[in-house]
Amino acid sequence: MVTHALFESASGYAIFEVKLIEEIGSKTAVAQESIKDLGKFGKMVSLQSFIPFKSAAQALENINDVSEGVLNDYLKDLLELNLVKPSKKSSVVLAVADANLGSAIRDTLDIKADASETAQDIIRGIRLHASKLLKGLETDDLKKAQLGLGHSYSRAKLKFNVNRIDNMIIQAIALLDQLDKDVNLFSMRIREWYGYHFPELVRLVPDNYLYARVAQFIGDKDVLDEEKLPDLATILADDNTLAQNILDAARGSMGSSLSEIDMLNINAFATRVVSIAEYRKSLVDYLVEKMNLVAPSLTALLGERIGARLISHAGSLTNLSKYPASTVQILGAEKALFRALKTKGNTPKYGLLYHSTFIGRAGPKHKGRISRFLANKCSIASRIDCYSDNPTSKFGDALRAQVEERLNFFETGAAPSKNADAMRKVLADLALEDDEDEDDDVDMEDGPVLTTLEPSPKKEKKRKRKSDAMDVDEDEEEEQTSKKVKLSKEEKKALKKAKKELKKAEAVDDDDESSKKDKKGKKEKKDKKKSKE
Repeated sequence: MVTHALFESASGYAIFEVKLIEEIGSKTAVAQESIKDLGKFGKMVSLQSFIPFKSAAQALENINDVSEGVLNDYLKDLLELNLVKPSKKSSVVLAVADANLGSAIRDTLDIKADASETAQDIIRGIRLHASKLLKGLETDDLKKAQLGLGHSYSRAKLKFNVNRIDNMIIQAIALLDQLDKDVNLFSMRIREWYGYHFPELVRLVPDNYLYARVAQFIGDKDVLDEEKLPDLATILADDNTLAQNILDAARGSMGSSLSEIDMLNINAFATRVVSIAEYRKSLVDYLVEKMNLVAPSLTALLGERIGARLISHAGSLTNLSKYPASTVQILGAEKALFRALKTKGNTPKYGLLYHSTFIGRAGPKHKGRISRFLANKCSIASRIDCYSDNPTSKFGDALRAQVEERLNFFETGAAPSKNADAMRKVLADLALEDDEDEDDDVDMEDGPVLTTLEPSPKKEKKRKRKSDAMDVDEDEEEEQTSKKVKLSKEEKKALKKAKKELKKAEAVDDDDESSKKDKKGKKEKKDKKKSKE
């Protein structure tokens, strides 16, 4: 039965003594309604001790410990001071809101903690009437403290390196995909619109961005002459031949003439298409910069676009690092996966990883194997980027080299290097760079300063002996530990026949020996009888 209740508030910790409570009666509707009434609930509990926080920093520290289920020293001193440790005569049962905090109190102070439904009802009533039960506090004081602590707690949870915010990558890649669709759509529209006036330009300038710039520069094709050829060639990457071909096509064009207002609208729309295409290029540069800051290893392994799409699809770099390699492999192919599971067909081999160059370079037979291997390396790279303090692209370069070796292995059969060796080389290089920066004399003969990946020794299998009394020679032990050679069916049959023949021969020998012994015994009896006669 609950005897005390712990209430954690934004102002401090409070311990209440529970007077009237019944587990069975508390579940009734009348008891639940009595919790809302301060007059009735005030008879059920009484304030035993209240200790306020000294500062906002102390309140933030305590709420972080409470959320993680850790017993803070400040709370520990309060419980030791006010609650008697349980004994045979008196027992203390403390009602807590968090079961993890209750287990920490039980393990540290040997105080029984209860987080059952009855305990939650008591704490719910205390929280409802906290401003009246806690003496010395006004109604607005508790609300202001809760608001301030809530803001500081949220800021502390979200506080990290501003240069490594992966949310910017998610927004950038989403905007980039949308801009690709918009640029293609608008380019098609400007081609159709300007094609009424100059239809031959589509064949001469197939690129969308260049077409929009040329259409913006030319405007009315009848105005184009030799004086504008140098500027037109500059737009076309100094291609004078193409500029001359455009001029010749404009002079003999079959397009219809347009009014001035139509030409103004076409020119304005071409200007807008050019600006969107230029902004898309700047957005690509921004995405490359952010990916090299947030996930350099993943960028070196897959590239900026595919790495950003993986992070966006997972929701964050932290979520991507938590995914197993099997999930990373089919990330982006969820519809195909569930359709295959429903129809009991073949599951997809790859999702977003299909756009990687490694998948395209692999043969048809090895696409599934290389996608699985690439997903393993992506999982390693994302975890290195997420949980390392100073991310570097060297791990990504090493992982990319491993994928290249695996591709070479599929083609030529050359044995690839082990992952532990590749990671050890990178760690050694990073240790050397740190030594050069700090000007410390460290002997690298003993190995790198950072921890290295050492393969765990294989456990030897213990062989059971059939009988402890058997004396086994060293030669026989070596034969037992040696590997068993696989025999064919004919050899096994021959061995069985040989064993049967040996058994028969041994049985015949035993019969001969027994018959000889019987003959000897008969002769001895005859000799004894003769001697007696």
